[in-house]
Amino acid sequence: MTIEWRYTVQQDLGVLSLAGFLGSDAVGRFTGAVGWAVARGTGPVVLDLTRLRGWSVGGQLAVAEAAVRLRAAGRVLELAAIPADGSLVPAGDGPAVQVHRDLAAALAAHRGAGAEQREWRSDAWPSA
Repeated sequence: MTIEWRYTVQQDLGVLSLAGFLGSDAVGRFTGAVGWAVARGTGPVVLDLTRLRGWSVGGQLAVAEAAVRLRAAGRVLELAAIPADGSLVPAGDGPAVQVHRDLAAALAAHRGAGAEQREWRSDAWPSA
């Protein structure tokens, strides 16, 4: 099983939403989505995990690597709505990753973010 993703740019804030399970088989697709976000925005990237059913250790490590990649591009990664099991991205030498309880809380922390401006998504992104 893989993931589906949607990337939305709101002024100087990017929201990368995932759906599915972020396991080892989905890491390549996730890395590609992060590359898409790096190339198409500025400012922080909120990784919205509201529709994520779970993540493996490999998926968590990919999130930690995404934080490093974004930091190298002069941006930060924040998490919203981590999976229900409560597991977090492993700590290490990477940058600190702020965690928000849900997407609404993450957006509230960035009050300056305006209405949706642009959106990209994988072909099978689930409808609302």
